[in-house]
Amino acid sequence: MPDTVPTVDTGHLAQQIVAHHAATFAGFAPEPVPTPTRQDATYLAALQACSALGFIAHDAECVAQAWQARAERTGGAAQPELWPDAPQDFRLQPVPRAQAFAPCPQDLGLYAVLPDAEWVGRMAHAGVPTVQLRYKSADKAAIEREVRAAVAAVQGTSALLFINDHWQAAIAAGAYGIHLGQEDLDALSPADLQALRASGLRLGVSTHGYAEMVRADAVGPSYIAMGAVFPTTLKKMATAPQGVGRLGVYARLLRHYPRVAIGGIGAEQFPEVLATGVGSIAVVRAVVNADDPEAAAARLMLRMVEPAARA
Repeated sequence: MPDTVPTVDTGHLAQQIVAHHAATFAGFAPEPVPTPTRQDATYLAALQACSALGFIAHDAECVAQAWQARAERTGGAAQPELWPDAPQDFRLQPVPRAQAFAPCPQDLGLYAVLPDAEWVGRMAHAGVPTVQLRYKSADKAAIEREVRAAVAAVQGTSALLFINDHWQAAIAAGAYGIHLGQEDLDALSPADLQALRASGLRLGVSTHGYAEMVRADAVGPSYIAMGAVFPTTLKKMATAPQGVGRLGVYARLLRHYPRVAIGGIGAEQFPEVLATGVGSIAVVRAVVNADDPEAAAARLMLRMVEPAARA
């Protein structure tokens, strides 16, 4: 039964949660505690603790609800030492998922995000296993030409090509998959989503915290990207860098998905990022800004397999 009347000192329980997990989530300023949506003791304590650990309101709410769900599922114990990571406690879809896009490899390896078709072909022929065309233009005809050129550019290679945002052009050109941000995903009508799923294209979705991961799971994407892990100047981010500590708990929750880490990740950070369990690291500047992009890509691909070789 839910503990609808608090039977424990919620403040003390919140302090215990913070004490156990402060090191993992170090570096974040406390956030205001959001208005509670229920009065269960475990939920209230977790809500306070998550806010103290720097989780923004909708993520703190998401984790607190999961903490309460786990307590109810396991006989009422709050278990402050154990951060929740069971998919069912976050109400993620059970596997096999009722709503799901076509699958992609669990480990997508080095994932190069590139500005045009020429770069896509260059990195595909350099052996990069996963490439994304992130082509920015308001010209529909130019977009369609660039997407077709990118699809042609990976022919004869084993690279998997994702198209950022331009999903209609990606379907028409026969791309492997598309990648959408949260705003792009929310902009799709049910008919658009059905057409996209029916096309057979793989879908990757960007997330920046727990609430967005739960939102992404509802459509059953082929992979989920998590970030920004570190500070990045490539785009203005609505959320603070998530850090490796958060990436680790996100990766555990999403263990049944292929997972991509993205955002400000350089070669020197590959070991700690890969240690979280992600099977792919997305890079932009690490190849595009390199003096020798092919050599840089080769070094990064070697860094992807070094932890496995040492294990």
